[in-house]
Amino acid sequence: MNKFITLAFFLFSFTLIFSQKNKTKAAEIQKPFVLGVIDEIQSKELNEKRILNIYLPEGYNPSENTKYPVIYLLDGSANEDFIHITGLVQFNSFEWINQVPKSIVVGIATVDRRRDFTFPTTIESDKSRFPSGGHSDRFIAFIEKELQPFIEQRYKTNDSKTIIGQSLGGLLETEILFKKPFLFNKYVIVSPSLWWNNGSLLDLDSEILKEDFKQQTDIYIAVGKEGLTPTTIPRVMEVDANLLTEKIKKSKSKNIKVYFDYLPDENHATILHPAVSNSFKIFYPQAKNKNE
Repeated sequence: MNKFITLAFFLFSFTLIFSQKNKTKAAEIQKPFVLGVIDEIQSKELNEKRILNIYLPEGYNPSENTKYPVIYLLDGSANEDFIHITGLVQFNSFEWINQVPKSIVVGIATVDRRRDFTFPTTIESDKSRFPSGGHSDRFIAFIEKELQPFIEQRYKTNDSKTIIGQSLGGLLETEILFKKPFLFNKYVIVSPSLWWNNGSLLDLDSEILKEDFKQQTDIYIAVGKEGLTPTTIPRVMEVDANLLTEKIKKSKSKNIKVYFDYLPDENHATILHPAVSNSFKIFYPQAKNKNE
């Protein structure tokens, strides 16, 4: 009996020690899965520190001369749009896909999108719902004076600059397009919240509408089956997106190209991913898929 107990204890001890060694070995083998880097910038314009999620393309080497396009992503937190949009960029830049040039993605992590993405409004109900709103001028100054110079100094970038945003992010993009069009040369505007201040942005004049506007600028505007906007004054998302497209089409400049994409199978929650994928096909038609 004693021999049996001793043998059982030995087997139990051996199994326990072996199991612990295996767990230790597995822990030593495990490594973090790295998608990009987290950078920080102290903003004087916003009076706060901002987190940047950065994706660097395969083969990126800061000691080499190769320079890359930059895609700036609004709502670029890890739990927002950074991971899935970065996945689209990576996938479309695979050599066997070759739809999009290898690019750097800069995800601007959100702090207060209502504050950062909206300009002052005269609509009292919107002031009540968005008490921190109305400071997009500071955020645009942050992009122009701090963020873009920071990225261009720190990373290997070329002159191609794309901005992607949806909803209030699309509203901000439209404001930048009309007021500071030179900040980007590609705009992916998805389901823009043009209802803000009862659509006043649609009445704004802009350099891009004039014949002497010289920068080649591509604008992609997408909207799903989204219907009425959340406003006291009735507006329709699809109608506003169409109005924006038609306004831009009236530009006298030959350097402005605008593309409208209606995705009836998508709604406000699902449209961003397929819309960005479609925008890449439109912006880079010269790159053909390869079956090899």
